[in-house]
Amino acid sequence: MYTIRSYEKVKTLEEAYELNQKKTSTIIGGGLWLRLGNRAIGTAIDLSELGLDQIEETEDAFIIGCMTSLRTIECHEGLNRYFHGMMGEVMKGIVGTQFRNTATIGGSLYQRFGFSDPLTAFLALDTTVELYHAGEIPMARFVTMDYDRDILVRIRVKKNGGQAAYQSFRNTKTDFPVLTTVVSRTDGRWQIAVGARPGRAALVEGTEALAAEPSEEEIRAFAAKASETLVFGSNMRAGKAYRKVLAEVLIERAVRDVLHTAISSER
Repeated sequence: MYTIRSYEKVKTLEEAYELNQKKTSTIIGGGLWLRLGNRAIGTAIDLSELGLDQIEETEDAFIIGCMTSLRTIECHEGLNRYFHGMMGEVMKGIVGTQFRNTATIGGSLYQRFGFSDPLTAFLALDTTVELYHAGEIPMARFVTMDYDRDILVRIRVKKNGGQAAYQSFRNTKTDFPVLTTVVSRTDGRWQIAVGARPGRAALVEGTEALAAEPSEEEIRAFAAKASETLVFGSNMRAGKAYRKVLAEVLIERAVRDVLHTAISSER
């Protein structure tokens, strides 16, 4: 459990940033992930009055405020239409509906939790993160950064015309995932993100392009090579050898889903 000494509902991001420079301060977001820790919080900083709980759809991007709930993303018509229901699939396995109504995307992404389904998903898409001090940076860079005292303000998911698919495995329905995988394809370029390794989600490096209509053998070889480039670990949910085999299976399935989505979109 954690204890809070003072609570501040800020009026500006500047005020939030200044308060957050103290090591004992914490942006509480939805507050739920704090229960995974055990420490004293000097100042709990609440961003709920800054209008960052909305999703804006523009001609070329979806802009998601850091206080947007996972449930709002799960049910967003525009996101699900554009990504063919994938965002709903990514979110719906996270604990339960009441939890997702409270948990925020900023809380899920900023800590770079290895088990974060949304982090895996946005990493495989054309996504940037807006930080108050550092500005806008690619999600791939954000994932590898050390923690600092900056504030995640928004994420931007570009509409690049690609297709994407999500696959995951859990030992029980509402448990943290054993492994998550998101595969995307844009203009023939494939991108694979794998989370719950159990470390932070990571992009697979050096994947080769598949043929427009690959054979089953080509898909299996593609998935096997992708799995070989990743480092897996063990925890209470699975061992590293099992995760490696599971990664191949989930990547294969996600590739097939992407190809099926592409065919459906052309009809």
